[in-house]
Amino acid sequence: MNKNRFFTVIILFIFGVSSFISAQNKVVAEKTGDKVSFIVNGKLFTNYIFSENEKYPFFFPVNGPSNASVTSMRNANYPHHSSLFFGCDMVNGGNYWQEGIERGQIISLRVDILETGGEKAVIENECIWVRPGVDAPIKDKRTISVSKTADGSVQLDFEVAMEMLMDVTINKTNHSLFSARMDPDLAVTMGGTMVNAEGETGEKDTFGKRSPWMDCFGKRGDKTEGLAILQHPSNPWYPAPWFTRDYGFFSPTPMYWPENDKNTFIKKDEVLTLKYRVLVHAGDHMDAKIAQEFAKYKSE
Repeated sequence: MNKNRFFTVIILFIFGVSSFISAQNKVVAEKTGDKVSFIVNGKLFTNYIFSENEKYPFFFPVNGPSNASVTSMRNANYPHHSSLFFGCDMVNGGNYWQEGIERGQIISLRVDILETGGEKAVIENECIWVRPGVDAPIKDKRTISVSKTADGSVQLDFEVAMEMLMDVTINKTNHSLFSARMDPDLAVTMGGTMVNAEGETGEKDTFGKRSPWMDCFGKRGDKTEGLAILQHPSNPWYPAPWFTRDYGFFSPTPMYWPENDKNTFIKKDEVLTLKYRVLVHAGDHMDAKIAQEFAKYKSE
């Protein structure tokens, strides 16, 4: 082989490897009707659903490495648990969490795809919190990004900026902010594990505890997979205490443990910004290096 041909082969090989790696990290956002689908390496990761007939926008399914959803929808006793979602009860007398649109609803005003087809996909969603017969108390803007970590987990970043359109009072409630409802297969009641950053496990030892992150995982066949929620240190109330249930619900919920045991009051025109990172992973929290991933997140 002559020198020119040798270098040509090398260049083609490098180009091929580069293209393969790029294809392996491709994340696409596709908007169809009232949902945006996030597709990672050709497979559906999640749908972000923002139908005007729903209580609020939410993610479902949230597919793990097995290609089955690690979250579940509207279990019999808790129909207001919509997989992976953001809402709040007790807001100026309205309920933007539990079933019943007439009690309060978070309506999507627009959804724009900002980035797609590369190593991450990013969308922006603007919402208004409405209830019949009263002025809207909150308008929010959400930035949602999906990518992959170096270790193969799928990473979903959720940032929401909540603008207070009037003085807002949130009464003490366990129904508040970012939350996940796991598939029953992965819940503690079915042999799964729920663990926080301090290594405490299960509802009994994690309920009401402040911790930067929480992971819930369990077995499907001979494989283990799960979902972790990380709180960014810039969040108000960080680290918020967790409302946990062994049947598979967990949420960093500051409104259930308000400061000085008083209702939460936010003045008109204030903007409350909250950031969360979701990691959907194979293995347990050690395999997925959740602690190390949090260390990266808190420095961003």
